[in-house]
Parts: sequence; C-alpha cells; structure tokens
Amino acid sequence: MQSSTFLIAVFEFVLLLFSLSVHECAHAWMASRLGDQTARMQGRVSLNPMVHADPIGTLLFPGLMIFGPFFGLSFFGGLLVGWAKPTPVITRNFHKIVRDDNLTTLAGPASNLLLVLAAFFVLAVVSVAVPIGRQLVLTAFMGGIAQGVPSGVEALVLLSSLAIKINLMLCFFNLLPIPPLDGSRVVRNLLPYNAVQVYDRVPIWASYLLMIFLGPAILGALFHPAMQVVFWGLLHV
Repeated sequence: MQSSTFLIAVFEFVLLLFSLSVHECAHAWMASRLGDQTARMQGRVSLNPMVHADPIGTLLFPGLMIFGPFFGLSFFGGLLVGWAKPTPVITRNFHKIVRDDNLTTLAGPASNLLLVLAAFFVLAVVSVAVPIGRQLVLTAFMGGIAQGVPSGVEALVLLSSLAIKINLMLCFFNLLPIPPLDGSRVVRNLLPYNAVQVYDRVPIWASYLLMIFLGPAILGALFHPAMQVVFWGLLHV
C-alpha cells in the first residue's frame, strides 16, 4: 500500500511539472500570436519544464505538499498547487492592450481546462472500450489502484485521473485575484487608475499570506463541486 501511494505521489509530481509547463507555454504562445514576441525570444514557447521552473513554486512548495505526508507533514489542506516563472509580457506590443493582455493571461488557466477535457475523454473511452473499464476508472478517480488489469491501461487511467485533479486545482488557483496570480492581472485591467495604484502596492508578503490562509478555503470551495461534476460525468458516460 505504501509503495502504491508513493507511486501516485511521483505521478502527481511529474504531472504537475508538465501541467505548469503547458500553462506557461500557453501564456507565451498567446502573447506571440497577439504581437508580443518577448516570451518566444526567451524560449518560453516550450513544454520543457526547465525553461519554466521556479525553484520554490515548481519544486520546493509542490514537493512539500506531495511528499510531506510521508514524513507526517501536511500542507495546503491536501490540495496541490504550484507556480512557474512568470511569462514575460510587454503589453505595449499588443494591438489592443487590455483585451490582448487579458487573453494572454487567461490562456494559462484555459490550457489547464483543455488538459482536464483531454483526460476526461481518455477516461470516457476506457470506461466504454475496456472490460470493467468503468470500475477501473472510478477506482482510480477515488485514489485507488485496481488489480488484475494490464499495467499500461492502469497507468493511463491513473495518470488521466490525476491530470483532472491537478489541472482543476491549477486552473482555480491561478484565477484567484491575488497578486501575482493570473486572476489578479485580469482584475487589475478592470480597475480604474487610482485603484490600480493601490493594487500595485500590495506587498508580496501579503500576497503569500492570502494564498496560504485564504487560498485553501477558496480553492476547496471551487474544486470539490467541480470534481463532483466530473465524477457525475464519468458515472453517466
């Protein structure tokens, strides 16, 4: 049991690295499409985790959340989040600054939702095409590992289930209106000039406190209903 739990933790870490890379690559790709080539020139239109990794947000913080329970430590209420190096964007290169900045910002969370849809499609196909597929999918979705099935199918179902959970968390986490998360940039573009000046002066330590103390509650309020919807979809596929 311990070995299977550790295997799931390793899968989570690898999927988080990949999902964060997709997220930042989407920012860079959208900025490039809309006229700002800054990120592209820095090699950020890439799925290589090395070009996006932040030592704390991509490695240390997620590593503590994923592997901490093996040492009796628990962080962020059991939810899994992280962040990568911010994608460089020079908004004056956009044709319509506010619109294009918002599109570039929202491309990251949208890419996580696309990964959720892709993973859901894989699970739906397995449910229909594989004997006892529905049972296999639901077992993996509930955090278990089914026995007596081909290892390749088992790994695919487990990875897809974890991909749904991780990418839903990343999507909702990044939409929080807390600097420097993506949601804060969209909110900033909606504020009047004087409010922007106040918003920009929010110290980084205050942002981290908000993420640590308010983040889990808000994220949980969004994540758990979304997971129930996904679970309902898998039951009725």
